[in-house]
Amino acid sequence: MTPLDDTDRAILNRMQDDLPLTERPYAQVARELGITEDDLLARVARMKDERVITRFGPFFDAAAMGGAFCLCAMAVPPEDFEAVLTKVNAHPEVAHNYERTHRLNMWFVLATETPEGIGACADAIERETGVQVLRFPKLQEFFIGFRVAA
Repeated sequence: MTPLDDTDRAILNRMQDDLPLTERPYAQVARELGITEDDLLARVARMKDERVITRFGPFFDAAAMGGAFCLCAMAVPPEDFEAVLTKVNAHPEVAHNYERTHRLNMWFVLATETPEGIGACADAIERETGVQVLRFPKLQEFFIGFRVAA
């Protein structure tokens, strides 16, 4: 992995803010940072390829659009973990998936187009894996404005 330099860090810090709603938002951000648009795009692509950033894009409020999010957990037998992981991750509704050192060793987020989609997807995962999906629906969201200083 290529070590991050000051320009990479400036890009990461700046890109956590709103992108300008212009015809060429990356060109505008590049100008703000004193680099070319091509350099900015190449650096973002490299950081994504090297998994410094895992995802780059907007974050939508599924509930505001009529959908839903739900945190889910499963107690997967260790010997079955990889097979269950493959089946769970095959669902496009799975937004994140993490292995934990706990009895509930698989935690993931479902994001669906309708609130009913949560139950349908979780039920399908249970049928496919034979493992119960525990559902932890959001009661209230607290926006904290999380940012990572690179």
